[in-house]
Amino acid sequence: MGISKEDLYKMKDETLGKRPGNWIRVGYSTCGIAAGADEVFRILEEEAKTRKLDVKIQKCGCLGLCSAEPLVEVNVEGVPHVFYGKVTKDAAHKIMDEHVCQKRLVENHIYEI
Repeated sequence: MGISKEDLYKMKDETLGKRPGNWIRVGYSTCGIAAGADEVFRILEEEAKTRKLDVKIQKCGCLGLCSAEPLVEVNVEGVPHVFYGKVTKDAAHKIMDEHVCQKRLVENHIYEI
C-alpha cells in the first residue's frame, strides 16, 4: 500500500516543525530566477542586514508552484509559516517590514499557510 495524502501532510508538518528559528527561503530554480527571484533575494538580504534582523535568508530549489514565482517561504517565530507568491520588490520590502518586523502577514501575496 502506498503513502496517503494525509500521511504526506503529516510528514510535512513534522519536518517543518523541526526547523526552528527565523528564516526565509527564496525559490531559486530556473522559473524563479526568470520571474525575478534574484532581485527579491537581494532585497531580502539587504533589508535583513540593514535592519540587523535575526533572520537567515537562503536560496533553495524548486518550491513546486512555477506559476506563482517568485516564491518566498517565511518562518518567523510567533507568526504562521507562510509561502508568498508572485513576490515583487515592493512585496519583498513588505514581507520584511510587516511579516518579519511587525509579525503581521502580508495578505495579498499569501499562497499557503
